[in-house]
Amino acid sequence: QVQLVESGGGLVQPGGSLRLSCAASGLIFSFYTMGWYRQRPGKERELVASIITADSTNYADSVKGRFTISRDNAKNTVYLQMNSLKPEDTALYYCNTQPSRATFWGQGTQVTVSS
Repeated sequence: QVQLVESGGGLVQPGGSLRLSCAASGLIFSFYTMGWYRQRPGKERELVASIITADSTNYADSVKGRFTISRDNAKNTVYLQMNSLKPEDTALYYCNTQPSRATFWGQGTQVTVSS
């Protein structure tokens, strides 16, 4: 079965950086558009970035210019480099295909931006 395992979250001060990783198994990774999603406290889960190839990426307006999504198909891994973090980026971050598939959700990785 498909397994997506997120890692790299943590506590960071405003203005700091984190790099999230998502290791995928059980699917032909290179066939899929991959996305990073987040669920902020009291909010619906939202798509923040997606990638088909390095030359084909999309970002939510709230993260554009600060976050960078990338993938390594040889490692079945998708990354999210997050710079200039703000308190409003505090959320549980997940990866999934884009569009998402209900049975693919993992546990997520918590990112907390606070001084």
